[in-house]
Amino acid sequence: MFRGFYTAASGMISQQRRQDLLTNNLANANTPGYKADRASLRAFPNMLLSRMGETNVGTQGIPMNDRVGPIATGVYMQEALPNYRQGDLRETGNNLDIALLQGTVPINEDTGTAGALFFTVENEAGELRLTRNGNFTVDANSNLVTSTGDYVLDTAGNRIMVEGTNFKLGENGVINETEAQIGISLIENPNDLEKEGNGLFSLENEADIIAVNGNTDVTYQLKQGFVERSNVDVEQTMVQMMSAYRTFEANQKVIQAYDRTMEKASNEIGRLG
Repeated sequence: MFRGFYTAASGMISQQRRQDLLTNNLANANTPGYKADRASLRAFPNMLLSRMGETNVGTQGIPMNDRVGPIATGVYMQEALPNYRQGDLRETGNNLDIALLQGTVPINEDTGTAGALFFTVENEAGELRLTRNGNFTVDANSNLVTSTGDYVLDTAGNRIMVEGTNFKLGENGVINETEAQIGISLIENPNDLEKEGNGLFSLENEADIIAVNGNTDVTYQLKQGFVERSNVDVEQTMVQMMSAYRTFEANQKVIQAYDRTMEKASNEIGRLG
């Protein structure tokens, strides 16, 4: 009986966490460069249920163990993985808005999934971070920075300085044809990335951040005056939220049914005895 409680409760917890994830996706539907998270649900290992008893052979009682069959033990949300699919581009007309349009990228041999391209930025602590949010600005020292103040880096890993906002950016990221070139990095296994908030991703081993400028196996295009929109599918997310709510509600009703059964067992059966 209690096993049923635990199974239904695990279903409620996993759907609550899935609902939180979907709510966060929906809240960032208008955040430039945001990558929607996907929930990965897994079942706990099944258990083999057996019935123990005994049978009499003559005057001798022999223990018996009859196999009933497998029983599920619940479900859990194993992890949340971002979907790195390219978002739509939105024209803003602002010179400081730069969208990264991903073209050809190599397929990771170990995972069978495609790599992902990012802008390379540096935070105040000097640590490398990655982002797809090209909603840039210029700070008081003429550095090209993200909306949260992280420095945009060039192909050599240096901070980029610009003369005001009236500059022209080539599709390869070169500023004013002869100045610095915006650095683009390839992550061969994007599932290794960790979200830090504000559109930033971190990688435990910075050596896995591969500069791709000049790499003929990778193609991309930078578009000035555009931003990449979030890749959240609002309609699909709403449907998934409703599904998660209905599943949560179904597990809740199962627990209520178990509770009523246990109440009868403790009150009515006990009184009859």
